[in-house]
Amino acid sequence: MRAYELQKPGRDARWVQVERPDPRPGPGQAVVRIRAVSLNYRDAIISQGRYPGLGSMPLVPTSDGAGEVLAVGPGVTRVKPGDRVAPTFFQTWTDGPRPPGGPAALGGGVDGVLAEQVVVDAEGLVHLPTHLSFEAGATLPCAAVTVWNALVSTGGLQAGQTVLALGTGGVSIFALQFGKALGARVLVTSSQDAKLERARALGADGTVNYRTQPDWDARVLAMTGGQGVDHVVEVGGEKTLPQSIGSTREGGQLYLIGLLSGAPGKPNEALVASRKVRVHPIYVGSRAMFEDMNRLITQHRIEPVIDRVFPFAEAPEALRYLESGAHFGKVVISV
Repeated sequence: MRAYELQKPGRDARWVQVERPDPRPGPGQAVVRIRAVSLNYRDAIISQGRYPGLGSMPLVPTSDGAGEVLAVGPGVTRVKPGDRVAPTFFQTWTDGPRPPGGPAALGGGVDGVLAEQVVVDAEGLVHLPTHLSFEAGATLPCAAVTVWNALVSTGGLQAGQTVLALGTGGVSIFALQFGKALGARVLVTSSQDAKLERARALGADGTVNYRTQPDWDARVLAMTGGQGVDHVVEVGGEKTLPQSIGSTREGGQLYLIGLLSGAPGKPNEALVASRKVRVHPIYVGSRAMFEDMNRLITQHRIEPVIDRVFPFAEAPEALRYLESGAHFGKVVISV
């Protein structure tokens, strides 16, 4: 079968296409024929060697894929051949709090899904919503579950509250879609007016161009009557964190998710304390969260926003496109 490997991470690292033996399932395992893979910024920083806890090399990259079950090993009853599924980001986080010590994540601590076939823990598979294509289903395991964990499982988002989503990448667009489905008011930032226009077409209630309005936190406060927002989906990192805190209402919640500016940053404790902001680091979520999220996606017929679909042979180009920041929503590779 065809697969990609990250053979040595670093500034000039590339994914290399290789041939690997077809996998066979052991007890409790399933083999999935991957049909589509979606990319996350995590995939770029893993390739660059800037991600902690990497497994041994070579490593099959990426965490997010979807396909159908080809075969199951002894003792497997949750899935059967032909089922349309997506592997979970953390294969062994089924429910409840994240297991102590941190389970290995696909495409980082262990091989990921950028291959024609993968063998995974059958308990770490989730059935796809029936209305979604494989390409759409592949966008869910990391970005969408992260947003669900933040806004719903952790944040308890209520109808009528206000959400601020930074940027228009995969996480932020899911925050917009889930927030609107749950009855929230959603504000979106971007450096490009064309992207903000697309966000408004998806239902954004207010937008801010942070390039033309560098004091964008003041603009967010103005749009909320001086109160600030209830929830901030913070994906920027150290460069955006101060203004994200400044955009949050007293007693509001901020979810530390990404590091697009290059480093995660540390919240200013005095500023956090003065505004009584609750800060939550979020690292994807459990299988139970994934399944809960899929019920909302099914109920509201939510369609993930896909910017471009690259063929398997152009997977390295897809990663470079993601790194450029030109995308709106998700970047997908067809397998």
